[in-house]
Amino acid sequence: MRAAGQAPPRVLTVAGSDSGGGAGIQADLKTMMALGVHGMSVITAVTAQNSLGVQGAWELPVEAVRAQYRSVVDDIGVQAVKTGMLASAELVEAVAELISGTDAPVVVDPVGVSKHGDPLLAASALDSVRTRLLPVATVATPNLDEVAQLTGSRVASEADLRPAAEAVLAYGPQWVLIKGGHLTGEAVDLLTDGDQEFWLRAPRHDNRHTHGTGCTLASAVASGLAKGLPVPEAVTAAKEYVTGAIARGFALGAGIGPVDHGWRLR
Repeated sequence: MRAAGQAPPRVLTVAGSDSGGGAGIQADLKTMMALGVHGMSVITAVTAQNSLGVQGAWELPVEAVRAQYRSVVDDIGVQAVKTGMLASAELVEAVAELISGTDAPVVVDPVGVSKHGDPLLAASALDSVRTRLLPVATVATPNLDEVAQLTGSRVASEADLRPAAEAVLAYGPQWVLIKGGHLTGEAVDLLTDGDQEFWLRAPRHDNRHTHGTGCTLASAVASGLAKGLPVPEAVTAAKEYVTGAIARGFALGAGIGPVDHGWRLR
């Protein structure tokens, strides 16, 4: 319990804006509020986005992203940083440089495509993600499509998760969480640092309204790290939170609705 007037742990999300409110900066801040930390943001891009897909995306200038980051970190400080949509090689490299000079754990969600399959990262930026961003990550949280983008490894079954994790770890993150949500059967993820392995399992909910799951999970992990939890405990707690949010996902618009970030509060 915090004393009255005492600031909660602070988490900074560096990501794109989702005008529909289900993913991106909006999902990150909702998750952080639900998990009891103070969320702050550096907006890297603005999207026109709804339940049907992404209709447009405009990245911000590097100097605007750098100024937002310095403004928050130099005055308020952070206990964890989470990255999401970074759009271009220039933004990836600038954010990696900023993060490398920040004394806080970093969760990298290497966002490549939206839930609807819309590209959110330029192909030319993939090498910068591999060589600049992943090496500064405390935890990297790629889904199976992002694993394929980054490493060429195709995951078709649970048995493929371990070699996929090894391929991502080769780029330098301390831990990798390979999210197996796109497989059939129960929802299984693999967390490993190359020595320790944690297999995280949850029932698969029959609910198509799963927009924002990746952003939500990464932000939940960052929230746990900001509270001082070790990586395995932070990831386990995040998995439990996002599983509940998926179960309570709701219809919004004519397409895929969001997970319910406030499910524990209702």
